[in-house]
Amino acid sequence: MPTFTALTTLTGRDAAYRLGDAMETLDPAPTGVGVFEMEDGSGLWEVGGYFEEHPDDTALTLLATAVEAKPFVISELPETDWVAHVRRELAPVEAGRFFVYGSHDADKVPGDCEPLLIEAAMAFGTGHHGTTLGCLRALDRLAGEGFVGRRVVDVGCGTAVLAMGAARIWPDTVLASDIDEVAVEVAAANVAANGLEGRVVCVEAAGFDHPQLAQAAPFDLVFANILKGPLVALAPDMAGAMQDESYAILSGILNEQADEVIEVYARVGINLYDRQSIGDWTTLILKKTAAA
Repeated sequence: MPTFTALTTLTGRDAAYRLGDAMETLDPAPTGVGVFEMEDGSGLWEVGGYFEEHPDDTALTLLATAVEAKPFVISELPETDWVAHVRRELAPVEAGRFFVYGSHDADKVPGDCEPLLIEAAMAFGTGHHGTTLGCLRALDRLAGEGFVGRRVVDVGCGTAVLAMGAARIWPDTVLASDIDEVAVEVAAANVAANGLEGRVVCVEAAGFDHPQLAQAAPFDLVFANILKGPLVALAPDMAGAMQDESYAILSGILNEQADEVIEVYARVGINLYDRQSIGDWTTLILKKTAAA
């Protein structure tokens, strides 16, 4: 069955999300709606929907006009062509020593990198978004400074790309946890595809609330690429799960939210070590210092 896509671009995060929400009310309704920041520094956001029937042109025009978006481009895209399209869009990503790629680009993997295979169908956490890319660069920086992670956990792991990155460069077992059962299954499939079974252990857990995480703590490196709200709520538990002189790499933080996150973590003894922005997103490296 062919799939119809309707895509547009506009300026402004809030307007983009309003447009995405409004698309959900269309008749015929979309089977899915996506809102993405374009990582080219243009400040534009892309909003798109997927439909099993041809979408209502007039309704889409009205929605675009209301938020000053460009007119929607509607295309009929058979499923097989959609897979090819996704593969074309998900070109390999280099983040320091790490090279994130799909199997269709296996011939492009350099010999002097740490390869991370993530299939196009598992698109959240491929390295293409500014948050994941920022975390991989932060990991590369810490490793370049001589840090070696021996107790590492990736909280809210998604595809487990960050956990796998750590397992590629350090010998000890890495934990990858997510609150979502499907995400854990995806993570485990990626771990197997990368030959890292036994090196990365995937568990379903909310925050640090899991026996395996409790047993492995205290950690010397914590990844948490989630969102500002959960990061703020997680701060006290993260402080309790980290050893002195350990690091946290946090992202999923909009640039304007970064100062608040830094302040919240400073109150629990985890202080700013470095911050980097890619597009609208900030990645933080924080360090827990020994209590005086």
